[in-house]
Amino acid sequence: MNSLVNSKGESLEHGRPLVFRKGLVITMDGGHRVLKDCDVLVLDGLIKEIGSQIKAPDGALEIDASGGIVMPGMIDTHRHMWQTAMRAYGADWTLSQYFVWYYLEHGRKFRPQDIYAGNLLSAIEAIDAGVTTSVDWSHGLQTTDHADAAVDALEAVNGRFVLAYGNIQKGPWEWSADPAFKDFYRRRFDGKGDMLGFQMAFDVTGDPEFPERAAFAVARDLGVAVTTHSGVWGATGDDSIRLMHENDCMGPTTVFVHASTLSDDSYHRIAASGGSASVSTESEQSAGQGYPSSWKLRQFDIPISLSQDTSVWWSADLFTAMRTTIGADRSRQHFEAKRDGDTVTHLDLRCEEVLHWATRGGAVALGLDSKVGSLEVGKRADLVLLKNDESPVMFPILNPYGHVVMQAQRAEVDTVVIDGNLVKHEHRLLGVDLARARAVVEETVSYLESELGSKAWHVGMNPEVPARQKRENPYTYTK
Repeated sequence: MNSLVNSKGESLEHGRPLVFRKGLVITMDGGHRVLKDCDVLVLDGLIKEIGSQIKAPDGALEIDASGGIVMPGMIDTHRHMWQTAMRAYGADWTLSQYFVWYYLEHGRKFRPQDIYAGNLLSAIEAIDAGVTTSVDWSHGLQTTDHADAAVDALEAVNGRFVLAYGNIQKGPWEWSADPAFKDFYRRRFDGKGDMLGFQMAFDVTGDPEFPERAAFAVARDLGVAVTTHSGVWGATGDDSIRLMHENDCMGPTTVFVHASTLSDDSYHRIAASGGSASVSTESEQSAGQGYPSSWKLRQFDIPISLSQDTSVWWSADLFTAMRTTIGADRSRQHFEAKRDGDTVTHLDLRCEEVLHWATRGGAVALGLDSKVGSLEVGKRADLVLLKNDESPVMFPILNPYGHVVMQAQRAEVDTVVIDGNLVKHEHRLLGVDLARARAVVEETVSYLESELGSKAWHVGMNPEVPARQKRENPYTYTK
């Protein structure tokens, strides 16, 4: 486990006052202020002061932020963290192959300790990448033992997390009615504060009988939000949105994940309800849920946050999420214009807005905007310092928003503070036992490979490649 001292031998224990000196501070506050040569004081878990030449209390740890960017911690509003022990296993899958492997064939093989392993690795990876709040879209919770293991892993890491409870092996009207589910919520979440939040995670299939109504009623009784995959090609569509809207089952706390293949009527319903959308661009453009939806959501003023879906394909790195999202959105703007015979001369979407989605947009979606998502005096201190003096990436910094979205990478994450505590500093994770994490993940991988058998394990990772369709070229050239 990494020792809690820095390269100068200074103590990095939790609770110590921190002051970041002479950084370029991207606040993401109401005015989106960018402050040069600015200090940030962290005291008692809060951002106490932002300004120049701040007088720090005795014993404060001084962190040189010169040449770096101090920004709010990033927020991922949808990641199936329990699948992270299978990192990149499904790199060549379509969404259909994902559904078959997890929903129909092998998802039920995961034991509580396998849920723990995936969550533990995912939580550590998030912090390393500067993601200070993560929603664990945990739809592999077949029993409350699985759910307890998921929470145990999240509580073993010094991050801010939300468990979105789900179970793909049963209908939500079944598992939410189980007394053990409500008992689990009361045991592990009721009154626990904002370091560990709770949502219910389930999808609405479009069945005219709307059996999911019962699960929405449970969510109302518990006073918790619902997050749901919506606008997923071939799975959840306009009927799902219509049923939710007509039955008063959507509102400002509802998070619609993907929202890629919906009609204008559905987008109007989401906008009218005050709900938000979690865009997982890398997933949508590769797996096939639909075209990444930010370009469409912006037309209806639907609030947006970003997410990375699952490490069975991708990572917990929101830098790539920002970059792919702005690329997909701008690509669609060019496509739509050229289809109409026009040329784009000015881009609709700016880096500033995308960074908002990755930070404050996530806080708004999760009801945490009064606490995190921006650097403002009085808010909880969840912040990131991007700095790497050994890299050519961090100079010159001319356009702060453009630099974060288009240039920075996880290698630039020097320091991460969550709830006022250092969890990464000088590019080193603090208080993290990577050797133990590796051991529990390796045990899960060995178990799953044994359960599947070597042939099925190999086939699952290497799906058949269909024959490529080639068009005959009528223009031939000869000597």
